[in-house]
Amino acid sequence: MFGLEKKDLRLLLIVVALVVLAPFILNPFPVGSDLAQFNAGYPDLMQRFVIFGIFAIGFNILFGLTGYLSFGHAAFLGVGSYAAVWMFKLLSMNVLPAIFLAVVIAGIFSLAIGYIALRRSGIYFSILTLAFAQMMFAIAYSDLIGNFLRTSITGGETGLQPKVSDPRILDAVVSSGQTPTAGLFGVEMRDSYVWNLGDWVFTFNFGYYFAGLIMVISFYLSIRIFRSPFGMMLRAIKSNQTRMSYTGLNAKPYTLAAFVISGMYAGLAGGLLVAMDTQAGAERMFWTASGEVVLMTILGGAGTLIGPVLGAGFIKYFENIISKINSTILHQWFAWLPDGLEDFIVAVIYPFVGKGWHLTLGLVFMLVVIFLPGGLVQGGQKFAGLFRRKKSKDAKDGATTPAE
Repeated sequence: MFGLEKKDLRLLLIVVALVVLAPFILNPFPVGSDLAQFNAGYPDLMQRFVIFGIFAIGFNILFGLTGYLSFGHAAFLGVGSYAAVWMFKLLSMNVLPAIFLAVVIAGIFSLAIGYIALRRSGIYFSILTLAFAQMMFAIAYSDLIGNFLRTSITGGETGLQPKVSDPRILDAVVSSGQTPTAGLFGVEMRDSYVWNLGDWVFTFNFGYYFAGLIMVISFYLSIRIFRSPFGMMLRAIKSNQTRMSYTGLNAKPYTLAAFVISGMYAGLAGGLLVAMDTQAGAERMFWTASGEVVLMTILGGAGTLIGPVLGAGFIKYFENIISKINSTILHQWFAWLPDGLEDFIVAVIYPFVGKGWHLTLGLVFMLVVIFLPGGLVQGGQKFAGLFRRKKSKDAKDGATTPAE
């Protein structure tokens, strides 16, 4: 089905199920309970799960298949965001033209940067991509081009967003005086349906499911790339590029194509970020954003299909949930303990939550790299292997031995 093997189709169906059932999976605890702090089923966070999943899927096509480590992929995320905002300002608040332009512009930038950066490999390639990304961040943050043209292009440090006064030649004039919002043929991205089921509250957001559909399509395309002859060539480059050159094959066109495809995925993610929150800022192009997608891919499992999606969800969960746990919440959780013991437990845990969530993430990342080099996917495979071995052992023990 869909040109996929049985194993790949199963993975695709798992991703579809996770996207569809996310409002239930991410809200396991009733509202008002002490554990409701761990619920993550609200629209903004669910949107970020799938959008950064797209970002990580694209980065994995470059890093996971070719082994080329880019430290500047956030530049294409930012370029896609700015392109989408300008489409909102000039043409329409419909998200489809904005996303299309974001992908195209990110592809052009990645072609230009990749053509230069891919003249080097290894650490030199990584440093070149980082340098280009930081140059683009500095240009966007200072609005250098806008200052030269005497008009705002990126909005500088305040960012860029649509305004009521923008021309938008395909949209009717907005008369309410409010900042326009992105939508799809009359349906706004922020529109939601809230379902109260006893003490549980489930939110079904249109913007999330729109981004989720695009992520499913992106994931399907990544499977086809992984299983294609082009994907096999990229694996050959990662395995031994020197030996490949001895056969007479030129690896440069393949690595450049992978770089451009990966950059277009990043632009797609940047366009979707603006579709959900119509503002673009230079902070999306900073080197820490590029480092974040590297962590997502390695944590989930570089070179695997579903690993980057899991890694993106894991890191965004830590960033938005664990970071909100403060000392007051911890004291509420351990209020049943004697005062001295309660204070001790809170003092031990507090450095790892709230503002210290990076410490917890760093420890988890270190443990994964040491014990699970294949990332969360390898951990899942080992966990599933325990049950398979147990089942095989039970079947062997239950087998009858023929009489002699």
